[in-house]
Amino acid sequence: MNLHEFLISPDQAAQQQGPHSRIVMSSRVRLARNLKAFAFPGWAKKAERIRALESIRPAVEALPQMADSFAQSMDTLSQMDKQILVERHLISREHAAKSSGSGIVLNREETLCVMINEEDHLRMQALRPGLQLKQAWMAIDQVDSKLERKLEYAFSPTLGYLTACPTNLGTGIRVSAMLHLPGLVLGEQINQIIQAVNKLGLAVRGLYGEGTEALGNVFQVSNQRTLGETEAEIVERLSKVLAQIIDHEENARAMLLEKKPKVVYNNIGRAYGTLANAHSISSKETMNLLSLMRLGVDLEMFPDLDRALIDELFVITQPAHLQKQFTEKLGADERDLVRADMLRERLRNVRRPVTSPLAPAQPASPPPPTTPPAKSDE
Repeated sequence: MNLHEFLISPDQAAQQQGPHSRIVMSSRVRLARNLKAFAFPGWAKKAERIRALESIRPAVEALPQMADSFAQSMDTLSQMDKQILVERHLISREHAAKSSGSGIVLNREETLCVMINEEDHLRMQALRPGLQLKQAWMAIDQVDSKLERKLEYAFSPTLGYLTACPTNLGTGIRVSAMLHLPGLVLGEQINQIIQAVNKLGLAVRGLYGEGTEALGNVFQVSNQRTLGETEAEIVERLSKVLAQIIDHEENARAMLLEKKPKVVYNNIGRAYGTLANAHSISSKETMNLLSLMRLGVDLEMFPDLDRALIDELFVITQPAHLQKQFTEKLGADERDLVRADMLRERLRNVRRPVTSPLAPAQPASPPPPTTPPAKSDE
């Protein structure tokens, strides 16, 4: 099956909205599981990884939720295909580096994805637009329950689900949300928020997870502990902290407009000017400037511009999506030229931003997130 014929088009994907979509771009719940009868993927030889794949993949494909799914071994996918899946946050960068003995099963709606033989035998995740952690958790819990009837998981009565990395031990759950936080960045409050969130036992990472930059002012917030709490408790705790971060971002935007409107207008106006007129632009600069235009849309500075266009450009200006449109391989410099051409074309009918007062003054920002961490399991 051809991946590009299967995937939802970026413009359709960008139209999907959820609660608090202005700030929460997506929600994800991921579970790590391993099979009792096989060595963990990092220790297993190629033949054993292939046997594990042959045991897991049919069970996943047979799930009702995976009807008409895309299922492939990683060695059958091109590097560009793998990178496109990474750019859409459907697989990890680590899984993109896998080949024979690893695989992927993705449902038609792109709301469920199972990575086979990544760090663990099973990395299954549910994705939802906006702030929908509970919905994502319920979806992946159903998948997990059905698979557990078919596959014998590695499980300890005292430690819970056994995983390759000790940080996933116990429930094996990672609950995360992708947040667009330009107000906190421009207001120079982001470091304070990150420190407060870290103290609550949560992690803040960049656009593509651990070890990556927060390009486009996009941050991933997730739980760090998987042992000593139930899955429902972890989902609820993160939901409460995310609600506080959303409030902080909304207040930061309002305070910037009240106290530093020219800073806001200058940043957004320059972003628009560059994106609409540049003839060469890198992927990194594009992401950062699109973030400011997205903020401008949220602040009603672009009355005729739909946020969905900006969200689509976030995806299609990335290297693999850009390369997909051309049969010959493009170098980085050539991609910068093509990317600028695309941006000028897509933004040519977008009028310059409106710079009149746009929002009433809001109350001062509340204190940083204060949800107490769960009791230690030690």
